[in-house]
Amino acid sequence: MAIIHPTALVDSKASLDSDVEVGPYSIIGPDVVIGAGSRIGPHVVIEGLTTIGKDNRFFQFSSIGAAPQDKKYQDEPTRLEIGDRNTIREFCTFNRGTVQDGGVTRVGNDNWMMAYVHLAHDCQIGNHTIFANNAQLAGHVQVGDWAIMGGFSNVHQFCKIGAHAMVGMSTSLTQDVPPFVILSGNPAAAHGINTEGLKRRGFSREAIAMIRHAYKLIYKSGLTLDQAKLALAEEEQNDPVHAPHVQLMREFLQNASRGIVR
Repeated sequence: MAIIHPTALVDSKASLDSDVEVGPYSIIGPDVVIGAGSRIGPHVVIEGLTTIGKDNRFFQFSSIGAAPQDKKYQDEPTRLEIGDRNTIREFCTFNRGTVQDGGVTRVGNDNWMMAYVHLAHDCQIGNHTIFANNAQLAGHVQVGDWAIMGGFSNVHQFCKIGAHAMVGMSTSLTQDVPPFVILSGNPAAAHGINTEGLKRRGFSREAIAMIRHAYKLIYKSGLTLDQAKLALAEEEQNDPVHAPHVQLMREFLQNASRGIVR
């Protein structure tokens, strides 16, 4: 049996693995599924069609799976899906999706969400990300694996943050951020690549040099964006060993729906 504090309210229709822990005064709704090893702290509300994987930890006062903050929402059965081994700190708010998008807000695995993080409807979060305190995402935002969002950063709806990118503290984003790029400020500006993060993740010196060269083609060469895409395609042909990193950047540019911070 799950370990449920006597003051917690867990609906009989909720599905909790046998070793889930639920703290004092928390509320778990009827359509919630929580996997093995997950711990729900005190005063946490989890509702709606919400599925939570294994070994997650939710700290006090978070609101998980509430209806989208979208005037178009008409109580459709949309979802929130959270993977494994995520840490969700105090006062986080994760909303369900809307039928105007895929109908699901999704959080991957091994993410670290600090206090007051907000994920609006239909956001798609990858794996191994870090969201510092008060990072705020509007609806439909996509964040790639290993990205870092600084404290008090905020992101306009439909923006994309590429893998391994790093967004500085208090930065406001209205355009997409390519993979590997560090940026900050208002207006946001690029300041090179996330070299230290790549070293920590085991990227070779040669791979980092290739990524830095690709960054310069986009930001320092004077090329138009279309010309930069062609130049990146050539680099893929010239260096097949490190081509996947360049390809990731080029394909991101091709799919950037709001243009990139440049």
